[in-house]
Amino acid sequence: MEKTIQELTADLLAAPSACKEIKEAAQNYLDAVGKDTEAKAAKAYVAELEADIMPIDGLISFAESDMGAKVFGADGAKNILNHAKERKAAGAKYCDCAACAACEALLNKKDEILK
Repeated sequence: MEKTIQELTADLLAAPSACKEIKEAAQNYLDAVGKDTEAKAAKAYVAELEADIMPIDGLISFAESDMGAKVFGADGAKNILNHAKERKAAGAKYCDCAACAACEALLNKKDEILK
């Protein structure tokens, strides 16, 4: 069964890889649902989702970089790089960490969020 916007937003809020800005936008959106401020919060939420999702090429570049090695460790960066290249070869457009997976699923419901 397909998850609701609220369930996907809860997944995003729980994702360790989600940044502070997306968590704030997600919580602001949830707090605004059903209120006069919902449309404004929804627009800000979608903008943040679009800004924060990591394109697969960006993940590949980051995993290949010195900073990627510092963040993930040398072996971790190598594993992420291989995984990202496999995903790209399979047609993936975005990173599939918990935060990006939730962002992608939510962006697929963009019209519903912005209703």
